[in-house]
Amino acid sequence: MPIGPLELVIVLIITLLVLGPKRLPDAGRSLGRAMKEFKSAVGGDGDRDERDELPPEAPRNEQAPDR
Repeated sequence: MPIGPLELVIVLIITLLVLGPKRLPDAGRSLGRAMKEFKSAVGGDGDRDERDELPPEAPRNEQAPDR
């Protein structure tokens, strides 16, 4: 059963009544961020480790310095 334009208008009106015009933009932003995070997690981008983002370490000198 597809969602038609009438159903979308009804959902928008109910959302506007529940949230109000002041909180509606914040709710839209939060929904957009959540969708972006979900898409990146499903796409496999969320599996990256923090170590992947760090630059490689410089090689260490195994000899002790002379004093």
